Amino acid sequence: MSKIRVLAFVGPSGTGKSYRAQMVAGENNINYMIDDGLLIKDNEIIAGESAKKAPTKIETVKNALFVDENKKNEIMKAIKKYKPEGILILGTSDKMVEKIAENLSLPKIEKTIYIQDVATTEEMQEARRMRVTEGKHVIPVPTFELKKDFSGYILDPLQIFKFKGKDKKPYVSEKSIIRPTFSYMGNFTISDTVFRQIIEHVAKKEKGIYKISKTRVSTVEQYETIYIEVILIYGYNIKEVLSRFKEKSLKEIEKATAMTIENMQIVAKGIQIPEE
Repeated sequence: MSKIRVLAFVGPSGTGKSYRAQMVAGENNINYMIDDGLLIKDNEIIAGESAKKAPTKIETVKNALFVDENKKNEIMKAIKKYKPEGILILGTSDKMVEKIAENLSLPKIEKTIYIQDVATTEEMQEARRMRVTEGKHVIPVPTFELKKDFSGYILDPLQIFKFKGKDKKPYVSEKSIIRPTFSYMGNFTISDTVFRQIIEHVAKKEKGIYKISKTRVSTVEQYETIYIEVILIYGYNIKEVLSRFKEKSLKEIEKATAMTIENMQIVAKGIQIPEE
């Protein structure tokens, strides 16, 4: 496992990563990639189950990150069996691909390619339009590879024929366009109140914290940022209490919502002195 070259292909959801994944892999002499819970070799699914099969968007994210031990072990077993020289990991952020590599016990990512490096603004906008208005997702494998796992959600296959690479060899690929289960169920929204309640729950269990006086949640470029003001109990080491509270809060939020918190700022706003 330690000898595997690990590269990443990163771009926001719905900008055409899966559409271009095999071309990016080929240009970097890689035959294997990990995309949405699947381990793919060339055009064939080697192991895993498409995260797009999940009933909710939250479950889709968890499956893509290999949070489930059984799904994670299946992929790791296949990697050890096929012994790939290199793997391309697809994800929506640097943190996501790093988390996938970590969960699968792969070496650190040595190179990251971003969607804007291989696609124009117009191409990304069109891909985004298809995702938002039609709920269409691309999986970089032939349709027959998915029929055994999907039922009723495959829209149509997409044939791609291009000349790519240094020697301009023809590149031919079939990709499947699907509409995930959760697309029929509308959007999934996690209220700011959920974050506040999780934080307050963690605070109640943390020695040294008297109460949460203020919580503000905002979204910046698809990532959540959280600002918290706390009242501490006199007699505890402030730095240790805040550090421990931040670590536990981030862990609980990620576990419960499968969302990435880009920044969490905690301010000690006051001290509560216990009455003797």
